[in-house]
Amino acid sequence: MKIVDLIGRDMIVPALAGTDKRSILEELAAHVARQHPRIDRATLTRVLVDREALASTAIGEGVAIPHGKLGAVTEIVACLGRARAGVDFDAMDKQATYLFFVLVAPESSTGAHLKALARISRVFKDGSFRKRLLEAPDADGMFAVIAEEDAKY
Repeated sequence: MKIVDLIGRDMIVPALAGTDKRSILEELAAHVARQHPRIDRATLTRVLVDREALASTAIGEGVAIPHGKLGAVTEIVACLGRARAGVDFDAMDKQATYLFFVLVAPESSTGAHLKALARISRVFKDGSFRKRLLEAPDADGMFAVIAEEDAKY
């Protein structure tokens, strides 16, 4: 599974304005809903917030993978956001989170959803990859970094 198969340039938000967990999730949900009219912004926000209430999706090293399932989608929808200043996202390593990779899967999804989570967490463990994403000037630059990384596999 390639990350570029999950995400397009239009699903990258290079400058999130949110300063806390809730505002980041609201901003990402709003972006996803604008790009996918079948997805209700408020419903997606609730799904992401409810998932965070179970346990933080911040995997450490500046990365979080907020995720959830919706009946409104028939395939995995993904969105990548970047908060240059970093946000307290209750990461296990107690460090700020800068990169947020949202995954929204169909309610009936299990295998594809888990494979996507595993792939993203594996790729985002690479420090040089994260650094290049953080340094990319815009969404096009961030997408190019992702495509370059995907080409290695």
